[in-house]
Amino acid sequence: MDARTGKRIRTGRLFDESSGKTIIVAYSHGLLLGPIDGLVGLDQMRQTVHALAAANAIMVAPGMVRWLEDGFVGRHRPSLAVHLDWTNFSRPILPYEQGAQRSLATIEEVAAAGADMVMTYLLLGNDDPEREAEEIARNAAVARQCEQYGIVHMIEPRHSLERRAPETKQDPEIMKLYCRISAEIGADLVKCIWPGSVERMRAIVESCPVPVLVAGGARKERPADATQLAAEAIAAGAGGLVFGRNIYQAADPAAALDALRAVVHGRAAE
Repeated sequence: MDARTGKRIRTGRLFDESSGKTIIVAYSHGLLLGPIDGLVGLDQMRQTVHALAAANAIMVAPGMVRWLEDGFVGRHRPSLAVHLDWTNFSRPILPYEQGAQRSLATIEEVAAAGADMVMTYLLLGNDDPEREAEEIARNAAVARQCEQYGIVHMIEPRHSLERRAPETKQDPEIMKLYCRISAEIGADLVKCIWPGSVERMRAIVESCPVPVLVAGGARKERPADATQLAAEAIAAGAGGLVFGRNIYQAADPAAALDALRAVVHGRAAE
């Protein structure tokens, strides 16, 4: 008996048995962006978590777990995923060109809270090579702790040139590099931005030995744009979605999730 069994059980809870895919609702943007639309007050957040019970998992910040825990209690509830890292890289208010990341909890604490998964950031390409080395070491340490406790580890890699040279943000060679490095460190799942086409996404998926999940990004102008992105991601071989604002900022979050379930799993909520 060892932690590999625990990780296998938790992975099985994250992925739909029939489709083999997952939809993780990223409900942790308050940690990055503050009180944006859809997660301003606790009452609203609790209602939203309950409304999204059909998600495979919902990801929240460490400090929000105790306030939202009721939404995860019960046999037919989503898995609890913990947004382990804080970052100042991508926020529009008080931004930093290259940014920094720090983990906010230990994997022992995450396991004690009943979580199935954590997500960390991996930022490559900093002007100071030692900063990149620190990022590698930090993520590797989390990966080893997740192996020890049987917790699923998802890494979201990005690169430091995104602000300085935005035309490189969707560079497929850079994306293949950072996704592969994430897997080589020990990530069980990799979350990445949409690279701009099915062909580019397929190349990323094929070059990464673990499932690659596609991020939803900012809220799309039309709900149909979000479902189209989901369809293209699945067509490219993605292991699923990590969508947040395109679900919880929708006029009807449950309906938005159902539309994505129909694309990813072939059915809406039962």
